[in-house]
Amino acid sequence: MPKIALITGGTRGIGEGCARVFMAAGYSVTICARHREAGEQLAAELTKAGPGRCRFEVCDVTQPEAIRGLIDKTVDVHGRLDCLLNNAGFHPDHRPIDGFSVEEFEELLRLNLVSYFAACKYALPYLRKTRGSIINIGSLVGNIGQEWASTYVATKGAITSMTKALAIDEMRNGVRVNAVLPGVIHVLASDLRTPAMQETTRSWQWTGREGEPEDVGHACLFLAGEEARFITGIELVVSGGAELGYGIKKPEPNLTGSAQL
Repeated sequence: MPKIALITGGTRGIGEGCARVFMAAGYSVTICARHREAGEQLAAELTKAGPGRCRFEVCDVTQPEAIRGLIDKTVDVHGRLDCLLNNAGFHPDHRPIDGFSVEEFEELLRLNLVSYFAACKYALPYLRKTRGSIINIGSLVGNIGQEWASTYVATKGAITSMTKALAIDEMRNGVRVNAVLPGVIHVLASDLRTPAMQETTRSWQWTGREGEPEDVGHACLFLAGEEARFITGIELVVSGGAELGYGIKKPEPNLTGSAQL
C-alpha cells in the first residue's frame, strides 16, 4: 500500500518539486492550491509520469475550515495520511517595517503561520494512527535574517519554533515533526532577473548555484521516511552553504582544475 502525503501549495515552486520527488518514490500525493486549472493539469501530468498517483484539491489555506475539509477528504479518499508537508506561503516585496501596515502583517501571519498551525491541528488525529510525520517548510532567513523583510522573517522564524515545540508534544504519539529551511531556490520567477542579478544570487552559495525545488523535495522525502525514524524537531537547512562564512562564495578550482562543488 503506498504512503499518502498531503502537500499544501503544491502546484509550483518548492511544493511542485516536493510533489515530483514524492511521486517518483511511489507516494500517493494530494496537492492543493487556490487555482483549479493549473492544479489539475499538474496532477494529471504527475500521475501519468508515475509511479505514484496525484490528486488536486482547491483549498484556500488562509481559511482553517477549508484546511480541515481538505485533510478529511484526503483521508476519505485514501483511508489514511502518512505525511503532512506544510509549504504554502508568500514572500512580500522588500520594504522597511514602516512600509508594512499592521493589517498586512496579520494577513501574512494567517497565510504563512496560522495555516501551518491549522493543518497540523487537523492532520494530527490521522497522523497519530499511522505514526506519520509533519514537515514544515521554513526558510534560512528565519535563522539569519533578511534585509527589508521583517514580516516574512518573523513568520518563518515562528515556524521553526512551533516545529520544535510540536515535536516535543507529539513524539509520545509516535509523530515526528521537522522543519526544512531552504536558502535560495530557483523558481520560474528567477528567469525574470537580469544575468547580473542571477550571477549575484549564485555567488551566495558555496555550491556555486541556486537550489532547485527538487533539492528541497529530496530533503523532505528523507525526513518522511523510515531512514529518519530517529530524527524529530530538527532544522534541516538546504542552502548550498549560503550561511557559511562571510561575503560571497567563489570557490577556486582545486589542484586537478575542476571546480570544488
